[in-house]
Amino acid sequence: MDIICLGDALIDFKETDTLTFKGFVGGSPLNVAVAAARLGEAAGFASQVSSDQFGQAIRNHLRKNNVDMEFLLESDAPSTLAFVGEVEGEAVFDFVANNSADVLYDPQPRQDFGDVEMVQFGSISLLQEPAATTLTDTAAKHRGRATVVFDPNVRPALIADREAFEARLRRDWLPISHLVKVSSQDLRWLYPDTAYEEVARGWLESGPHAVIVTDGGEGVALYRAERDTLRVPSFEVEVVDTVGAGDTFTGALMVSLLKRDLQALDEEAWREVLRAAAAAAAFNCTRAGANPPTSEELEAFLLEHS
Repeated sequence: MDIICLGDALIDFKETDTLTFKGFVGGSPLNVAVAAARLGEAAGFASQVSSDQFGQAIRNHLRKNNVDMEFLLESDAPSTLAFVGEVEGEAVFDFVANNSADVLYDPQPRQDFGDVEMVQFGSISLLQEPAATTLTDTAAKHRGRATVVFDPNVRPALIADREAFEARLRRDWLPISHLVKVSSQDLRWLYPDTAYEEVARGWLESGPHAVIVTDGGEGVALYRAERDTLRVPSFEVEVVDTVGAGDTFTGALMVSLLKRDLQALDEEAWREVLRAAAAAAAFNCTRAGANPPTSEELEAFLLEHS
């Protein structure tokens, strides 16, 4: 595997009408792995899924999308369920996740992914134990031999103490990450009175080589220490659904960064990488649910918008 993602695996129930929902396999790191695999890379997913009907749907979805499941464990605990609505164009979530299979993810010793190139972690599995410590330990274990990508993917409905979450982010997760991808929605909740650039440049002092802030239709901003901010515009599309757009961005970003040195990339190379990731995210928004493009679809989309 070139890429492995670890974290939550769940079922998103998307509201289609009042109290009417349609189910999709989801979970931010799972979506990232699917996005990378659809773009033709050898991607895997590490977590723990239930033996219930939802867990079987998750396995079938991963298998259908050619995501490696070598490090996927199984449990009799129930699956995490998420109910997704939309308020003012942004997705809002409610979760049923107590003592679910992915929350109880706790392999001992911690899994070793071998010579994997990139390890991605984050999202709601960082909010409950033992999964939070498992993800932190596993990402830290690979930091010396893989590029570690972190996406907090903040879900306020599950965070009882914002200050405690932010403190752990600075103490435990930023120092083990080479690259951080975060949305403007996340930053507005975490730091309501602070400019995005100030937050990003503060985070860079904790260890990451780069921080990327996605801001929907406003585009993408890249922050690096002692470098000017690089901004890349988004793509205009007819939006059907925003669920999974950020995960698709991260998957395409990782695919574009494979075999590259984050610290050696010049502005032109970064612009190319960010444009491809933004295009993949925009394409995802043209379909319902987290539904990333294939490599052929992304190539056609980029050609159409060249």
